[in-house]
Amino acid sequence: MMRAVPKPVAGAQKVRVGLKQIETKYYPIMLDVRGQLAIVIGGDTIAAEKAANLSAAGAQVTVMSLSFCNELLDLERNHAVTLHYKAYEHGDLVRAFMVIAATTHNPELSEAIWNEAQEHRQLINIVDVPSRCNFILPSILRRGHLTISVSTEGTSPGLAKRIRQHLEDLFPSAYTAYFQLAAIARAYIKKHGLSYKERDIFFGEFFNSGILEFLIDGDQVEALNTIVQLLQQYNIDISVTTLINDMKEAVGSNDGSS
Repeated sequence: MMRAVPKPVAGAQKVRVGLKQIETKYYPIMLDVRGQLAIVIGGDTIAAEKAANLSAAGAQVTVMSLSFCNELLDLERNHAVTLHYKAYEHGDLVRAFMVIAATTHNPELSEAIWNEAQEHRQLINIVDVPSRCNFILPSILRRGHLTISVSTEGTSPGLAKRIRQHLEDLFPSAYTAYFQLAAIARAYIKKHGLSYKERDIFFGEFFNSGILEFLIDGDQVEALNTIVQLLQQYNIDISVTTLINDMKEAVGSNDGSS
C-alpha cells in the first residue's frame, strides 16, 4: 500500500537547516614575556592565578589592589610578584607591557583600565569581558616543553577547562621527560650536521620507538638505551650515562631560570 504524501501547507517556505560558518576572531601565538612588566589589577584568587602564570613565564609581575588574598601574599613571600597596596589610578599602566584586570565586578573601573591600555597600545585582558580584551587566555596544559592550549574564543571558558582536564589523562607526566630527551637528542643531531630531512626521519623513528611507553611504565633505562641506539644509526655515539648527565643539567638550568 502506498503511503500518502502530505500536501505542503499553503504559503509555507522551505527552510534550509545548516551550521553557519563561524569566523575565527583570534590568532594563536606563544608570547615571550621574560623580563617584561606585567601589571595585574585585583587581589582575589583569580588575580593570583594570572599573576602566578605570568611569573612562571618570566615576567616581572606587579599586582595592584587595596587588599590581597593569601595566594598573592604567598607569591610575594616567594619573591614571585610585587604587591602594591593601592587602588588603580589613570597613569598606573604607563610602563606595562601587558595588563590583566580581575575587575569584572566593577564595570566603570574595567572601562577606565581598558581606555588607558588603549591609549598606550598595550596588551590588555579584562577577565571574563571579551569585548574589553585584545587578547584572551586559553586553558593550558603543560608537560615540560609541551604546551597544549584549549580555547573557545571566550565563549565557554568552563568547557575549555574541562577539555583541558580530559587531556591531562591523555598526556601523562611522562611527557615531560619525553620532550626533555627529545630536546637533548635534537642538540646532538644538529651538532653533527644532520640535514633537515635526516632530522625529520630521526624524529619519526623517535616517535615510533616506544620511548614514551617506557617512560610511562617507569623504565627510564630502557628509554635511554633506545635513544642511544637511534643515535648510533646516525653515527652519533653517546652513552646512557651521558644522557643522564644531560638530563640533570637541563633540570638544573630550568630550576635556575624560574
